[in-house]
Amino acid sequence: MIGAIAGDIIGSVYEGNPIKSTDFQLFWPISRFTDDTVLTVATGYAILNGLDYGQAYKSFGLMYPNAGYGGTFLRWLFNPESKPYGSWGNGSAMRVSPIGWAFQTVEEVLEQAKLSSIVSHDHPEGIKGAQAVALAVFMARTGSDKDSIRSEISSRFGYNLERTIDMIRPTYIFDVSCQGSVPEAIIAFLESVDYESAIRLAISLGGDSDTLACIAGAIADAFYRKIPGDIVAEAKARLSKHLLEVVEQFEKDYNIRPT
Repeated sequence: MIGAIAGDIIGSVYEGNPIKSTDFQLFWPISRFTDDTVLTVATGYAILNGLDYGQAYKSFGLMYPNAGYGGTFLRWLFNPESKPYGSWGNGSAMRVSPIGWAFQTVEEVLEQAKLSSIVSHDHPEGIKGAQAVALAVFMARTGSDKDSIRSEISSRFGYNLERTIDMIRPTYIFDVSCQGSVPEAIIAFLESVDYESAIRLAISLGGDSDTLACIAGAIADAFYRKIPGDIVAEAKARLSKHLLEVVEQFEKDYNIRPT
C-alpha cells in the first residue's frame, strides 16, 4: 500500500504544475497525501475489518474532507442516501490496489475490484479501470513478468499498452477518466526499471500526476518488492497517525515485506 501512497504524495505537487520530464525533486515541504491515499487506505481498512467498501469510503472521506476529492464524489460523500453516479473517473482505479494484495485468485480480485468500484463509479469504464489496476497488482505480486502483465491487461480490458511514454508525453494532457489515465499509468510501470523510475515516468506525462503515480507506484511496489527507504520514510512522515496505523496493520496481516 505504501507504494501507492508514496506515488500520490510525490505527485501531489505536480498535479497543478505539470512537468514533462523525469528530472524533478521527489518531495517538497508542501508534498501531501490526497484523496488517492485516503481512499486507498479506506480500501485496506474495509478488507481488514470486513466492511462494505462504500461504508469505508464514507467514513474515511468524512474524516479527511479536505483531501482534494472531485466535486461529484464530494456530493456523494456528504449525501446520507448517496447512490452510484455513473462515473468513469479514475477514482475507482486510484483506490483499488489493496485488493490486489489481499485476495488469492484472479476471480476474487476482479469481483472485489468491481464491488469497490460500483459503490460510486458504476460506469463500465470505471469498473474496468479498477479491475485492471487490481489485476496488475495481483499479477505483479504473484510473480508474473511484464510481458505477461501487458498481454493479460491488454487482452482482457482492451487497453493499448504498446505505446511508450515518449510517444504519449508530448500531447498528453490532464485526464481524469479511467480510459485516459489507467493505461498510461500501467505503461509507466511497464517501462520502469525500479520503483522510483515508475513514479518519475508517470509524473513526467504531465497529467493527473498524483493519480498516475499512485497507480504506477502500486504496481511497481508489488513487482519490485523494494522501495528506497528514504521514500518510504518521507511518505510515512506525511501520514496521520490513524492512516499510518491502518497501513502498517495491512502490511502485517498480508505479509507485505518490510520496506
